[in-house]
Amino acid sequence: MRNSREIRCLEAACEEAEVRGALTEKRMASLERMFGSRFSNAWRAVNERRVKKYIFKPSGRVVWIVVGRGRDYLIMPAANFCSCDDFYFNVIDQKARLCYHLIAQRLAESLKAYDTIEEEDPFYDVLMKEWRRVTS
Repeated sequence: MRNSREIRCLEAACEEAEVRGALTEKRMASLERMFGSRFSNAWRAVNERRVKKYIFKPSGRVVWIVVGRGRDYLIMPAANFCSCDDFYFNVIDQKARLCYHLIAQRLAESLKAYDTIEEEDPFYDVLMKEWRRVTS
């Protein structure tokens, strides 16, 4: 099944990234073949430091965000969820396994190539309302 191959390919890349601190050209070519433009967009997001890890204090809640072209996208890695349209129209319909935001988050976390932002707990609800908003 293609979906499981995609996940294995990304997991192998993330393992390599954690160990080496980088991806080899061979691994990047493999990701490009597997994900096409989704990988290119993800890699651009990682390199542009558009992946953000919000940590709320004192609760310790963590929220991942990928800054997109039109808005910020809420990522829930454990649930394999993203708030983007590609997720709703292609991932849920099983036309794709991952959107580029999910790929970017996983790669950025493995490479430690994300910005960490600490906020106080009261700001959590304000930000969640913003991240959940639907744009037309």
